[in-house]
Amino acid sequence: MHYYGQIFVETSANYAHYLWDTVRNPHWENYFYWLIAISVAVYALELLFPWRKNQRAIREDFWLDAFYMFFNFFLFGLVGYAGFSMVVSTAFTDFLALFGVRNLVAVSVAAWPHWVQLLVLFVVRDFVQWNVHRLLHWSPWLWEYHKVHHSVREMGFAAHMRYHFMETLVYRTCEYLPLAMIGFGIQDFILVHLFTILIGHLNHANFYLPLGPLKYVFNSPQMHIWHHVKDLPDGKTSINYGITLSVWDYLFGTALIPHNGRDIQLGFEDVDAYPHGFFQQMVQPFKKQK
Repeated sequence: MHYYGQIFVETSANYAHYLWDTVRNPHWENYFYWLIAISVAVYALELLFPWRKNQRAIREDFWLDAFYMFFNFFLFGLVGYAGFSMVVSTAFTDFLALFGVRNLVAVSVAAWPHWVQLLVLFVVRDFVQWNVHRLLHWSPWLWEYHKVHHSVREMGFAAHMRYHFMETLVYRTCEYLPLAMIGFGIQDFILVHLFTILIGHLNHANFYLPLGPLKYVFNSPQMHIWHHVKDLPDGKTSINYGITLSVWDYLFGTALIPHNGRDIQLGFEDVDAYPHGFFQQMVQPFKKQK
């Protein structure tokens, strides 16, 4: 246990140093400033070309969602996720070693062209995330955590990052094994991650984005807003699970855009009574589970 405790402490300390260096030293592979740049660009589109004309520029919970954005992207690692994930990863590797398994890689992509590696990483990761997203709606236990994201009543780009920290644990756990078996390293993630952040921001933005035939491939604000609708049409329980790609919803029959959803009500039953503060939203699911 001392071994794993040391891993936790060292990893957390390394992450703290990384985060501090990230803030102090802007460069082209700096997540912190890329997040700010993407957010400012999409917010500018909201202000210049608002889809919902009557929605305020500083919408409801704007600053709460801005805090969520930086908490989930950076600060959560300081709380303990960086150290915890490294401990779990090391323990899992040590467990496999008991059975003589030293390498999880089943399909090595190292020899493939870099753009092919990134494309495969993007598609595989998005498909895993699509399935996890369905699980968050299907499981009553997980739905209580996912409610935080669906408590948004006025949509804007930063709503993309409003989610409970438990979602991170579920997503990363489910992603770990398939991505490890394909042999992807962390250095491969930056381009994929930044692209998915851009699409995620746009999907939640107060912005009209007609995609034409590409709507069958990529998610859009006009599609994703129906995922957040308060009263689902046609007896559906949930629709449009796509994270970045919409293709999975069309392939598996969960895609639905009944009409222009610009002014539909968002949330869920009793959303008006859901707490608005960050800490209240963090503890709310645990209260429900209890």
